[in-house]
This record gives sequence, structure tokens and C-alpha cells, in this order.
Amino acid sequence: MRADVAQPAPAPVAPSPGPATACTALVKIYWTATGEVHALKGVDAVFPAGTVTAVVGPSGSGKSSLLRILAGLDRHTAGTVAVGGVDLGALSAGRLRSLRRRRVGYVFQRPSENLVAHLTVGEHLEVATRLKDSNPDEAVELLDDLGLRHRIDALPTTLSGGEQQRLAFAQAAVGRPAVVIADEPTAELDSATGAALLEVLVALAHRGIGVVLGTHDPAAVAVAERTLYLRHGAVQAEMAHARHLSVIDAAGRICLPPEALALFAERRAVMRVVDGRVEISPP
Repeated sequence: MRADVAQPAPAPVAPSPGPATACTALVKIYWTATGEVHALKGVDAVFPAGTVTAVVGPSGSGKSSLLRILAGLDRHTAGTVAVGGVDLGALSAGRLRSLRRRRVGYVFQRPSENLVAHLTVGEHLEVATRLKDSNPDEAVELLDDLGLRHRIDALPTTLSGGEQQRLAFAQAAVGRPAVVIADEPTAELDSATGAALLEVLVALAHRGIGVVLGTHDPAAVAVAERTLYLRHGAVQAEMAHARHLSVIDAAGRICLPPEALALFAERRAVMRVVDGRVEISPP
């Protein structure tokens, strides 16, 4: 568990109706000894409440950077990002910590980063309940839903990998946050255990929580209702309701899939509007 969640916080930021989280023209630049690294290049995305969204892409595509910014763990360089309608860029460090505590759940890939070795399953939920000022009965209900009630007195070292991840999601979901975000949650699990965990994530979405997964796992993509494909720090495409959509950013730029991009060796195109349809072809 992150050390900063134990700090006293200002009054919580009131949530607003709308998406669980969303970003517009999101840019993230890292400065290194060798120069600038543009991890995100104007990402526009909406992550609905009550929906599982998968974020996929090769290493270096910007997945982890996007997830950490959506969770308020990292600050963005430009653009806007909001959780529950609250603009994260407008918040002080203290108010951001308060919002993150109550409105965001984050699950790291390694269980050791999510759990405290000397706390039992029940004690993890008690701490989360107290920090989020939520109903203790909800924590018990979560343990039932996630199949951990019989392990309430167990320490993390006695839990299986799948049980550890279920506990991590249980404490992340206490208080019904706007969004629960996870980076590669099934990466260290076998296929059967991973499938059971994915059922848990669908159950959390049914509670009205937006669930956002960074993943390479085809099984995770299969249970997601929406999928965002990142490439070179930009959204290449979006899959929703079985439709594969190319993405047009606020500046009117469209990201072509790799198989189409291969047709444009000169990186130039001829575009025509014909009978209300746009035709694009190499020059």
C-alpha cells in the first residue's frame, strides 16, 4: 500500500456525474540525460463508468504512463485529465491525494506492491474502509463477492497469487470509487486463475465502477467492453460494440493502422470527399 494514503487529507473533492475518467489532448514528456521522451502525444479518451476498458499496445506505447496519469499518480505535461468530472490538473497536492484516496483505486502488477505483509485480509479491508470513510458492511460484502470471506484471518504470504490479486482489487474497490485502474493484473497468474480474476473485474464494473486495465492478455481484452489501442504515445484505434474505429484527434489527425500505414511510404496522402464519404489514397 502507498505510504501517502496514511497522511491526513483535506476535505474530499465532490464528484460530478459523467465518465469514470477522461482525458483530452493529454501529453506526457519525460526529460532524461539524453533528451526528451514523449510518452503521450495528445491522447483523447473517455472511460465510462460501469465498463471494463482495456488499454493495449506494445512496450513503449505509453500504456503505463496513461494509467498512472489517469490515477493521479503522475502529473501530465499538457492537456486535461478528469476523474468523476474533477480536473486533476487544477488540484493541489493535498486535494489530489484526497481525491485519489476516495475516488481512485489502483492495483499494481506485483501483489507485494499492493499488500502489507503483517496485515490479514480483514485488516487490509478495515484500513481501506477507514481511509475512505466508507461503510464497513460494504467491505464484508466485497469479500463475499470476491470469494475471500473464508480467508479473512489469513496473511498475504499464505494466499495464492490469485487470492492476493483479488484482495488488492477488493481494497481498491472499497467505497465505490469512480475508477479502478490496474496495470497488467493477470501477468503473473496462470490462465485459470487469471480467468477467475477477470470475472471479479466484470463484477466490479457491474457495481458501477469504471475498470481500466493495461494489458497484453487476450483474455482480458476479450472481457473488456471497450479497447483502446496505443501506438507511439497516441491512440491508434478503439474497439467498441464489436466495431473497430480509427481515432481522429482534436487537430483533425487520424491514426492509420500499421497495415494501412505501410501503403503510404512517403507519409503523404490524397484525400477526397465523395458523396459524403472520405477517400484516402497514396499520391
